[in-house]
Amino acid sequence: MTPDQKFAQWIKYSCIAFVLVFAYFLIADIAMPLTPQAMATRIVTKVAPRISGPITAVYVENNQPVRKGDILFDIDPEPFKIAVEQAQLNLERVKQNNAQLDASIAAAKADVEAASATLSQKNREALRLKTLFQRNVVSQQQLDKAESDATTAQAKLTSVKAHLKELEVSRGELSDANLTIRTAETQLKQAQLNLSYTRIKAEEDGVITNLQLEAGAYAVAGAPLVALVSDNLDVIADFREKSLRNFDLNNEALVAFDGKPGQVFQARVSSLDAGVSAGQFDADGRLATPTQSNRWVRDAQRMRLHLQLDAADAQQLPSGARATVQLLPDGAIFSTFAKAQIRFLSLLHYIY
Repeated sequence: MTPDQKFAQWIKYSCIAFVLVFAYFLIADIAMPLTPQAMATRIVTKVAPRISGPITAVYVENNQPVRKGDILFDIDPEPFKIAVEQAQLNLERVKQNNAQLDASIAAAKADVEAASATLSQKNREALRLKTLFQRNVVSQQQLDKAESDATTAQAKLTSVKAHLKELEVSRGELSDANLTIRTAETQLKQAQLNLSYTRIKAEEDGVITNLQLEAGAYAVAGAPLVALVSDNLDVIADFREKSLRNFDLNNEALVAFDGKPGQVFQARVSSLDAGVSAGQFDADGRLATPTQSNRWVRDAQRMRLHLQLDAADAQQLPSGARATVQLLPDGAIFSTFAKAQIRFLSLLHYIY
């Protein structure tokens, strides 16, 4: 065989190998999709105080595991203790004022009864004198005085009734559920609640990370001070749209992490995001901006999958750990190739 024939033979073999490799990747992308765009994630809770004040004590250290309810740090409670005491004194003062109003209402009711009795007496006296005046027994002056006294008694009764009404409105309900007591009790509850906020606790299990907090620092309400990384691990993987058309929820998958070369972990698809940022448009009052591209074949859109790992030892992976995810098809042949593919890549992680 001449050198030219050998060269032509190598060219032919190379073309055949290229076609086979191209066909393999084309079929693999549809039947057994794989993506290196994956990572392990954890929910990070930003712990922020609800009240402001100087920090008196920090009870945790960096990268320390904590459980729900563990104390993280304290804010100086003294101003809030004073606020609670003031609210308690205000509640007592309101109850004393209500007791005084109750006594005043009782006195006002007695005044109304007295004024009513006086009015009845004056009306009877005026009526009697009017009868006597018609018989010329009493003078006009006596009759006028009696009628004036009756009018005065009527005005006195109206005045004491108005005073009684004023006291009753100021007192409100006679029970302890009236407006002033409820307001004072609400203020006391708020003060007690603020006092409880001086002790900041973990709201869930996790690990404290990137701790930059020391006693003496000033905490501002709503400003995050501690990052709490959740114990629950979530693996996210971005696949091309067309690669997911034959797969759905609870589909089996294999995951290889860069930090654990040579190991392959079992997983299942737990959810698919409802959308990606490319499909989100803000109502900002501007006109639409059509996508412009001179490319004949546009870039494929990627959708995000969430996977749940079956292995317990993989739960110790840090958030952000890079991974490669292989979806397993139903067919035995393609499933075998998919497993070989991901295991080869996991071994390759020893090198890169």
